[in-house]
Amino acid sequence: MQQRSRATVDALVEATARILVKEGFEKASTNRIAEIAGVSVGSLYQYFPSKEALVAAVIERHNEEIMAIVRTALTEIADLPIDKAVRKLVTVAIEAHRINPKLHRVLAEQIPRTGQLKDVEAFNREVHTLVRTYLESRRKEMRKVDVDVATFICVSAIESVAHNTVLNHAEMLSEKTVRTLVEETTRMVVGYLRQ
Repeated sequence: MQQRSRATVDALVEATARILVKEGFEKASTNRIAEIAGVSVGSLYQYFPSKEALVAAVIERHNEEIMAIVRTALTEIADLPIDKAVRKLVTVAIEAHRINPKLHRVLAEQIPRTGQLKDVEAFNREVHTLVRTYLESRRKEMRKVDVDVATFICVSAIESVAHNTVLNHAEMLSEKTVRTLVEETTRMVVGYLRQ
């Protein structure tokens, strides 16, 4: 029974994601989602009270996928010097944002509507805490700078490049372009930390 419930929830979340990407938020109705998922509308309402709750579940799942990659990367950079660590973070940020970029674009537009900003803020706090811990451990490699300010600037710069690259140019991203973006963003962030 529990396994069937999990399968139903997964089917509903997947169907919601597909509809959001192909048809947009406005055309995603609970009837359409249930149809695509292959379940009755009654079953849908057993698990989700509204379309917004389904979108919230899609956002949560997408954010968890991204955060799993980011957490792993932040663990892997613990012993790396700043230039290698920043390069890894930039690479991972772009890779994480490339997980279903069309869905990422739709969700970026829908997060405020669904009331999921608090969850996104929790992820952001976690990233800031992890990056701050790393920077604190590398103080000797950095110029004299407030670690909280440095954390904010580094995370914001990396996130902005990754986010805007994927949201605005996902279809045009060649591997060469990604390498160039990684190199230039790394140069910018490392330069800030060291000069």
